[in-house]
Amino acid sequence: MTNVMHANNDLVKIWPEVLAVNVDNDRVELQLHIPSDLDYFQGHFPNAPILAGVVQLHWAVEYCKQKLSLTELEVKNIEVLKFQVVIIPGQKLNLALTRKTANKVLFSYTSEKGQHASGRIVFEDAS
Repeated sequence: MTNVMHANNDLVKIWPEVLAVNVDNDRVELQLHIPSDLDYFQGHFPNAPILAGVVQLHWAVEYCKQKLSLTELEVKNIEVLKFQVVIIPGQKLNLALTRKTANKVLFSYTSEKGQHASGRIVFEDAS
């Protein structure tokens, strides 16, 4: 994913830096660096920036689509969504994506601080 400006918004830097990718059948692990100048940190929150849960979920969905060849499917539901530890600027994370069925993927963000977020993404049935 690249950081680009879209005609209808002012966001430019919206993706983490991908340090490494490991693909093993139905499991993908991405090592991510969260840039301190990520646009999502502006105003969230001014003196103690954290990465919003909706951004974490968006990244998980987009990396599922890209790395697990689910580009043609839309998200139908999000299950067992949990946010445990905040993600801050400059942090390094691991994002694990595990396909459990043809349309269900577990995701988990972890670091040396523990598990940050996890859940199950349910995509529409392929037909």
